Amino acid sequence: MSNILTITDLDIIHSIKLSCQIPDVVKAIASQKIIVQATEEAGIKLTEAELQQEGDNLRLAKKLVKAKDTWTWLEKHHLSVNEFEELIYNNVLSRKLANHLFSSHVEKFFYEHQLDYVAAVTYEVLFEDRDLALELFYALEEGEITFPEIARQYIQEPELRRAYGYQGLRYRKDFRPEIAAAVFLASAPKILKPITTSKGVHFIWVEEIIQPQLDEQLREKIISELFSEWLKQQIQVLEIVTKLDSDGNSQPESEVLKPA
Repeated sequence: MSNILTITDLDIIHSIKLSCQIPDVVKAIASQKIIVQATEEAGIKLTEAELQQEGDNLRLAKKLVKAKDTWTWLEKHHLSVNEFEELIYNNVLSRKLANHLFSSHVEKFFYEHQLDYVAAVTYEVLFEDRDLALELFYALEEGEITFPEIARQYIQEPELRRAYGYQGLRYRKDFRPEIAAAVFLASAPKILKPITTSKGVHFIWVEEIIQPQLDEQLREKIISELFSEWLKQQIQVLEIVTKLDSDGNSQPESEVLKPA
C-alpha cells in the first residue's frame, strides 16, 4: 500500500459539506464581499504602512520569527505569498471599515450599556449534589475548609483543578442570568451560596468585581461587537445562492441559504 495520500479540492469541499460547515463558509464569503463593497462605497483606502504593520502583527501572533517559519506556515495552510498578502489586506480592510462605521458611536454605546461591561473574576466548582455543596458552603463559612481545598478535592478535570476552578475575567453577559444576578450583587471577595441551574450546582468564589473603563481595549471590543452585528444584519437581508460542482457533474448544484 502506498504511503502517499492525495486529497483534491473536491475531497475538501465534500468533507466540508458532510461536516455541515457550508453555511458558515458561505457566511464568511458573503461577509467579505459585503466589506469590500462597503469600503469601496465609503472611499476607504489602505496604506503600505498599515499593511506592513498588520503583516508584522500576524507573523508575531503566529510566532513566525524566521523566513523559514513563514514558508512552513504558508505550506501548512496551502497559501501562496499573494494569498497571504490578501489575508493581511482583508484584515486591515475589515478593521478600517469597522472603525469608519462605529468609532464615533463607542462612547454613547458604552454609557448606554455600561452595566454589560462590568466584569468579575471568579472561581467555580460544579456539583451534582446540592446537599453536599451546601454542607461545604457552611463548612467554609465556619473556617473548617478553604475554597482551594474544595477545588482540589471535587474538580475532576486536571487543568481546571490545578487552577482551583479559575474562570477568568468575564462580563455579565458571559454568565447565566441566574448566576450573573448573584455574582454582580456580591461584595467581593465573597463565596456565594450554591446556585442550582440545569447544568448543576454552582459553588462560586467571587474574587473581584471590576468596574468598566473605556480604555483602548474595550473601545476595540465594542467596535468589533457593533461591526459583527452590522454584518449579521447585512447578511440577513440577502438571499445567497451557492453553486457547488463538487460532484463533478456538468450541471452545478444550487443551494439557497435562507436568512435565519
